[in-house]
Amino acid sequence: MSPTHAVPQATESTRGRLRRLNLTLFLPMLIGVGVLTVVKDARTWGEALVLSAGVVAALVVFVRWAAGDVLRVAIPCLIVTAAVWPFSVFVVGGGMAFYGISIVASHVIPQLPRHRVAAALGVVAYVAAVGATRLLITQEVDSSALIEYLVFPTGGTAAVIGLMFPNKRFYGLVEELEEAREREAELAVIRERVRFASDLHDIQGHTLHVVKLKIALAQRLVRSDAERAEQELREVHALVSDTINQTKELAYAQRRLNLSAELENAKNLFEAAGIHVRVDREAEVDARAGELLGLVLRETTTNILRHAQARQVRVTLSESGIVIVNDGVPDAPLPPLRGLATLRERVATNGGELTVEQKDGRFLTAATFLHGPSNATP
Repeated sequence: MSPTHAVPQATESTRGRLRRLNLTLFLPMLIGVGVLTVVKDARTWGEALVLSAGVVAALVVFVRWAAGDVLRVAIPCLIVTAAVWPFSVFVVGGGMAFYGISIVASHVIPQLPRHRVAAALGVVAYVAAVGATRLLITQEVDSSALIEYLVFPTGGTAAVIGLMFPNKRFYGLVEELEEAREREAELAVIRERVRFASDLHDIQGHTLHVVKLKIALAQRLVRSDAERAEQELREVHALVSDTINQTKELAYAQRRLNLSAELENAKNLFEAAGIHVRVDREAEVDARAGELLGLVLRETTTNILRHAQARQVRVTLSESGIVIVNDGVPDAPLPPLRGLATLRERVATNGGELTVEQKDGRFLTAATFLHGPSNATP
């Protein structure tokens, strides 16, 4: 898969689906309840118009809350509904207009950055104070008036606001999960780019080193053995053409390494560089491990040609592993082998282990899959 194809396609976010679900399920219900409160309390068209303003303010807040920017309309809508509630109590003589302020407060207060509890208590106290003032002014002490203007509005407002705090935590969790999914998608893109860069390095870096060796050989042979020099140049041309094809296959996710071909290629390169090669096959390599082991062999071959003055290389193949040992390693620490470091991660991802060891002038590279490679893409 190329890096371009690794980018996740744009999908609808979980938050977006939840917002549309809220609008679909609850907006008609809120409109219906709001219409009922206006119809119940309003006696004239003027009163209906004022009470409807509180309902409209509540609906605006709900729609903006579903869109994720409720604080933008919080203050004007809170002012409108706070004014409609005493108008309803003292002018209209109805106790249902607390509906507007309870909806606005319940959707705004949980979104505040701080002082949420104080704001909730303040709104509940305001609703209760307006209802209590009505009872004190009219001296209505019967149970029906107490319930209509004080108990039901205060309790209803407190309940609606209280229920929205767990809802806020739920949406917070949804947002965290959404962010985690987005981060995972970004990491997947990064991992794919690293894999692509590693494969590109394997193809072109390896080829360039081989071309360098063959051209140097051709230069030495051009006067003493022109025919052999010409053969080396033909092989360089063929190698470059093959590399171009491999790069195209990599870009279109069609490239597959063949361990046997890589082994033959490594032998030819080592022999061309005057290095004696010994290959021991203890068992047939598991086909699932072949591609990754081919990558390990290719990267190790490049490292030996670049960093060692090797005279002998021994390659041992088992059913699910490869061991490559070479001499000619300097006593000083080798430079960082980034290609092998990247391969170690890929081998580990597929259930294997890649180890390297430098000791007594020898360098060992071993890759093993104890239980066979996983189904992960190499």
